[in-house]
Amino acid sequence: MKTALAAAARAQGFDALGIARPDSIPGAAERLRRFLAADAHGDMDWMARNAGRRGNPRVLWPDVRSIIMLGVNYGPHGDPLAILCDRGLGAVSVYAQGDDYHDVIKPRLKNLGRWLIERAGGDVKVFVDTAPVMEKPLAEAAGIGWQGKHTNLVSRQWGSWLFLGAIFTTLELPPDTPERDHCGTCRACLDICPTAAFPAPYRLDARRCISYLTIEHKEPIPRALRPLIGNRIYGCDDCLAVCPWNKFAQAGSETRLAARAALRAPPLAELARLDDTGFRALFAKSAVKRIGRARFVRNVLIAIGNSADAALADAAKRLLDDASPLVRGAAVWALGRLDRAWLLRHAGASRAGERDADVMEEWSAAMAPPPPSAHNG
Repeated sequence: MKTALAAAARAQGFDALGIARPDSIPGAAERLRRFLAADAHGDMDWMARNAGRRGNPRVLWPDVRSIIMLGVNYGPHGDPLAILCDRGLGAVSVYAQGDDYHDVIKPRLKNLGRWLIERAGGDVKVFVDTAPVMEKPLAEAAGIGWQGKHTNLVSRQWGSWLFLGAIFTTLELPPDTPERDHCGTCRACLDICPTAAFPAPYRLDARRCISYLTIEHKEPIPRALRPLIGNRIYGCDDCLAVCPWNKFAQAGSETRLAARAALRAPPLAELARLDDTGFRALFAKSAVKRIGRARFVRNVLIAIGNSADAALADAAKRLLDDASPLVRGAAVWALGRLDRAWLLRHAGASRAGERDADVMEEWSAAMAPPPPSAHNG
């Protein structure tokens, strides 16, 4: 049965498959509890709301007897960090450069689930990052990979580039042997993190993570972290990209999810011009669309402020009176970095009607005298 299941999974475009028992992740609930207790989840309140259901798959579905974990390789063809050297372009995380993986993978899971029912009976439920399922610990228990020091799954075959999905079934299937940790003494993923988001190996503080800040965080990004974001406008691939195990993923897969040319290296000046209609059109069927235009343009303006390119100041000037306070505040910050003299000259007119507290704070910070340099004492 396992051989036939693996063949059917490959036919649906899956690169990895393993089976775990529902009781195979006894320590996951306690690790999650510590993560939440430290407030390391930031404002991802949904994690706390569903914490009791995440640690035990049988709480989610009491009838589950086996969990089939599946992975799809999405490794990039080139170096995903090369774009960080061109500050006039926006860096979109590899996973978001194609169609939304939820929409791509879920139909494959459903097709495989139907095949399983037709072949062996029972019942199934499918999940792909949309329910309180701890995919990474389950994938480790199923032998697909292990949670590396960057807390993401690492596979000896596919490196750090795997989308995960799960099929819960009432069938009793033989479980696979859990994968053991192969990180060794390597610290590459920890040392490259621009914002020092890993207080220790295997521990993430999401509040400092660029992926969290540019995707999940709904408010202005903390000012001290903005310069560290560079031109990353949606997510961050640094800790994934430096994983030595990626050399195996680079061999590629026929099921690799295709990146859109328009999202591989989009110019910041063009992205800053997007209104809501343009944003929805550009990111139709993309994971980026879910954060909305205001949050996205906030990220673009942070990247513009980090560009050191005075030519991009005009893009920020046009957004000083944007309808979104999140955008207006980011525009003030960007101009304070690129053309502070212009900002000071036009501050009176631009600040006159401002009522949003966050934007007013951005203006106050931009107007304050810069701190004295070390040479000036």
